[in-house]
Amino acid sequence: MDRHQQFNCRHSDCFSCLMNEPNPVKRQRNLVEFFKDLANDGQASAVVGLWSNAMAHPNEPEFVEVGIFDCMSSLIWKGIKNRRWLLHDRNIFVPYYASHIIGSYTMNREEFAIRAVEEGVIPPLVELLRGRLTWAEQRVAVRALGHIAAYDSTFPMVAAHSEVLELAMELAISSLEIVYTHFIQSEERRLRYHCYLLTRGTGGPDVESQKGEEWASQLQCWSLQLINCFAFKERYLSTICKPGFLIKLQALWGGLVNENSPAGVGLLRTICHHKSGRRSVAACPIVIQMFCNLARSSDDWKFMAVDCLLLLLQDKETRPHVMDMAVVALVDLANLPSVGDRKKLGNLIASTLLQTGTQIRGSSSSKTRQLVEELASQQERIMWERSMANEELLVKQRAALVLKLEGNAKFSAGNIMGAAYKYTEALAICPMGARKERVVLHSNRAQCHLLLQDPEAAISDSTRALCLYRPINCHGKSLWRRAQAYDLMGLAKESLLDAIMFMNECLNGNQPCVPDYVEQLVRKNMQATWLFRDAALRHGFVQRELYASTDFSMEVKDESDDCLDWDSTSESDAAASNEGTSYSSAGVRRENKLHGYEKQDIFQKLIPSLKRLDIKEGEILLPKVKDECPQGQPKKGKNQYFLA
Repeated sequence: MDRHQQFNCRHSDCFSCLMNEPNPVKRQRNLVEFFKDLANDGQASAVVGLWSNAMAHPNEPEFVEVGIFDCMSSLIWKGIKNRRWLLHDRNIFVPYYASHIIGSYTMNREEFAIRAVEEGVIPPLVELLRGRLTWAEQRVAVRALGHIAAYDSTFPMVAAHSEVLELAMELAISSLEIVYTHFIQSEERRLRYHCYLLTRGTGGPDVESQKGEEWASQLQCWSLQLINCFAFKERYLSTICKPGFLIKLQALWGGLVNENSPAGVGLLRTICHHKSGRRSVAACPIVIQMFCNLARSSDDWKFMAVDCLLLLLQDKETRPHVMDMAVVALVDLANLPSVGDRKKLGNLIASTLLQTGTQIRGSSSSKTRQLVEELASQQERIMWERSMANEELLVKQRAALVLKLEGNAKFSAGNIMGAAYKYTEALAICPMGARKERVVLHSNRAQCHLLLQDPEAAISDSTRALCLYRPINCHGKSLWRRAQAYDLMGLAKESLLDAIMFMNECLNGNQPCVPDYVEQLVRKNMQATWLFRDAALRHGFVQRELYASTDFSMEVKDESDDCLDWDSTSESDAAASNEGTSYSSAGVRRENKLHGYEKQDIFQKLIPSLKRLDIKEGEILLPKVKDECPQGQPKKGKNQYFLA
């Protein structure tokens, strides 16, 4: 397709000649005149063509050098000030695409951003950010301003508009409610041009709702990206670090539809790199608890939470305020390997905990001191076992196996407390280097904690098993047990992400399909974590309770002796082949992939029984599929997933 066809210009003769002009000097002169004319008449088709070119070739300088930023700025002002022109023909699309063009060209090249500022793009973008048109234009305006503010040379020009930071903070908090009330809540009230922007004219209300959720998440996350540019400058932290904003910030995670943004935790990590920011964060216990939950979850950005906790512990001023909560979470992560560019992350965590633990012995709780002492003992065991003969280690490993089998027998007899005690004894003598065996012991003890209604202890043991397993965070049974524990604690997001990862492991393994009770938990927590749930409830939508409180783990049936070893040796041996797995930066993102698909696609392409929920407003859009397993294979019973 030549560029004339791509732009679909109404003045075909003139524009065709312009784009095919072989003389570069004459071509440039004609382009200058073209952009001047476009700023006056604002042909929507030409602007859409320019948008297509900007998306495909954002680094090409040709249009930037001949005044495209000045032209787009003029068109945005025209749409804001001249409503009669805006509502004529297809001009309603012009401010949106003009803002998008600015954001695309300033995304990668600082010299383009400088040129954009010189040609006056910031004032009209700020007006769009105020909400002078609609949320759709706010979305692309905050995106463009975020790109411009990301460069040291152009940030001062954005910051010169003192209202930008406050507007971005307000938009980050209210964006979901804005999109819900203006688009999602009522199909009849949706603006037609919004529907076209979202779907390009293809797809019905369901597709519009799905895309609306995606765009709402982007509006929120791009607002946070703009705030993040300010957060790098300490003089703006007093505005950003207001307790009310930090408390709301910790709950922003982007949902399953937006996997490319760290959302709230990304901004909090930037804040934690400043001393004044750490003081403000440490004063909000709910934020620290969010870090602890996120660090021990299947969220792709959990390592940012680990970074924040380490920064707070390494600061002598904030350490006493966070020690008791942070140690409980971080001690479970002391066996993490090198992940991405974080070399020997577990060693860094352990050394930080041991160093800080010795410095505030009198000001920490007895539980914190006990956990640090246990960690120190484990580090000493590791050093001691390195000097032991292999025969001695093998004897200890066999003794641990005997205790594990005794624990299995007690569990089978219904003595859950006795089983947990036996697993604890086994862990005390099992060599620290016997990683596969320790995975099984921690995971089995986590099951006991679940049955004893101690979800915090179950999360601790499940996390330790997942850190020891290779590849990390891929031990199916531990994922499922932690998902149940988080569900018992009412932490729907953490439970949902672990359950999705467990589904992935089922489908990657030998299971023909995902068990019904897993799908039930996933659907329940998808409903609880629906992006617009809070906004919907505030506006009078009462969500029906589709699922009663379900206990997924209490039923125990008699099994053969072979089945009492919940995590079988053969299963652990199979993972040993991954011993040498290298953890590149792509490896960190492995959790984001579900059997070859992104998380948001899992329900459409893999899971056979997730039916569309019967909700009139704000429904979770899942496909209507038959309730059966692939190839008609029978579903497996519940006990097969907590007794191997």
